Amino acid sequence: MSMPVVSIWDNTIPGAQPHHPRASAWDAVWPLTGGTAWVFYSNPAQTRVKKPVILADGFSSGKSDPDALWNGLENGEYPFISKLREAGFDLVLLGFDERSASIIDNADVAVQCIEKAIADREGRAKLTVGGFSMGGLVTRYALAKMHHHEADSHETATYLSYDTPHTGAWLPISVQAFAHFVKDNWGDLPGFGELLGSFSRMVNSPAARQLLRWHIETVSAEARQDKARTDFLAELERVGSWPPGVRRLGVANGTGTGAGNNIPAGVTAMRTTGAELTGTRLDTQDTGEQVVAILKKTGAPEIRVTTNGLPDIDGAPGGLFPEALNLPGRPANFGTAAMLAGLLEGEPAELTYNATTFVPSVSAVAAGRIDDRDMLHSKIDPDSSELDHFMCASDNQGHTVITVELGEWIMEKLRTP
Repeated sequence: MSMPVVSIWDNTIPGAQPHHPRASAWDAVWPLTGGTAWVFYSNPAQTRVKKPVILADGFSSGKSDPDALWNGLENGEYPFISKLREAGFDLVLLGFDERSASIIDNADVAVQCIEKAIADREGRAKLTVGGFSMGGLVTRYALAKMHHHEADSHETATYLSYDTPHTGAWLPISVQAFAHFVKDNWGDLPGFGELLGSFSRMVNSPAARQLLRWHIETVSAEARQDKARTDFLAELERVGSWPPGVRRLGVANGTGTGAGNNIPAGVTAMRTTGAELTGTRLDTQDTGEQVVAILKKTGAPEIRVTTNGLPDIDGAPGGLFPEALNLPGRPANFGTAAMLAGLLEGEPAELTYNATTFVPSVSAVAAGRIDDRDMLHSKIDPDSSELDHFMCASDNQGHTVITVELGEWIMEKLRTP
């Protein structure tokens, strides 16, 4: 069964994730201010790290769950933790007390973890540092900042990102608008209000504003780059964007050939069928000026949400928005809107497309802007990437799913510095 390493559903929607087996296999725990690191030694006789590989958790709400991380890394198609340990590496899983906090704030936790690994290390082996999804941006900024303040203080030879949105992530504007619409109208309902408002709060969290290339804070807002993202990109540039002298590796859960996921542009992905939301619909993104959502509460005027100048990105090559594995229908982005509508209507919404592109391949391998439609849908030119080496998946798959193909490529690169 394929499962993501990072699920945005943990602590966001109750019951969205299955109960994970306890990962009592870790050998040490490093308490950090703002987070925790769980250490898996390559040899059970060890008491200190020798060849540390630090990998950071990605975006969600609330605190990192080591059992969920372990389950996604070890119990899917490719047992990543076991493979690392067999190759002589010590895995340090970095978690955060609040995964939706600012990337810059969580980078301070990453700096602590890197410094702890250096202090704990037996021998002089250089570190590998990176992360999954947002975790790759957190550690990228942390390494660049450490070098900016004191060259080579991070003692890191290799940086590794796993489906990290280097040039931005995508959540359909229609879905963002629907999340805010639901919270505005039903977020105070006894019993259901917390759940109905959870998706909107996640969309407006500091980390989401920094990750999403286009964001809306309210139903009536214009889709644009949030100031929090603009400020983060400026800060990343200020510290050098990348740590110099560090080999940069990255993988994408989407294809690099330009082959998309066959989701058409400008079609209805979700439509309500009950009385409470009569006439509400959410569409996939198209180019040009477009009505992407019609939001209708019975007895109130309809709201039309429009965009202009965005690319047709839902069907682009890339890692697909994570599914909630333990909920009926395994809702993803449009699927979550359908699930919320179903709760309000008392009957299922019509759902044509559940999961669309979340991290475009061109973003995951830092090869270009996702607002450039031609670049978004074309074969990726290796020379255009800011990474030294990268690997794209053979097909478009779930965001942060570890496959044999991607896992073996990473292991080969780590074994041959």
